[in-house]
Amino acid sequence: MKKLNLLRNTLFLLLITANIGCDQLSKSIVRERLDYHEEISFAGDHFLLTKVENTGAFLSFGAEMSPIAKTFVLNLLPALAMLGLILWLFRGDLGKGMALGICCVIGGGIGNIIDRVAYGSVTDFLYIHYGIFRTGIFNLADVSITFGVLFIIALQIWRREER
Repeated sequence: MKKLNLLRNTLFLLLITANIGCDQLSKSIVRERLDYHEEISFAGDHFLLTKVENTGAFLSFGAEMSPIAKTFVLNLLPALAMLGLILWLFRGDLGKGMALGICCVIGGGIGNIIDRVAYGSVTDFLYIHYGIFRTGIFNLADVSITFGVLFIIALQIWRREER
């Protein structure tokens, strides 16, 4: 049983680390190779790469807060939330799907926390627009968090329908 838990926990750490690594590598490349607000279009201008620094959270929420409030709301609270998720994850009684979703949320969350602590802002660089669908500018950590949350929600809906 201990070997199984060790293997499971190692897989969790690898998945979290892969999420953080992909996020940080992509942001590093963007920081080095793109100028601020430079635009590179793909797929008929529906997908855009552009570098911006977000001093807030999702859709710049909190960008206008005082430095003390930002530290608490954008650094300390997310760090505590990630710690809580890590403890919940390693508790051992989650299903595989739930664990996958939580690993994605943790990896993305830590990726954005690293930016806020190291740079004072989060590097965002992806934008999608197709017809009336338009996103804010986001990064791979945001993709990871969004995927994790949507996957967990889909699992819960699917489980309810099975009952």
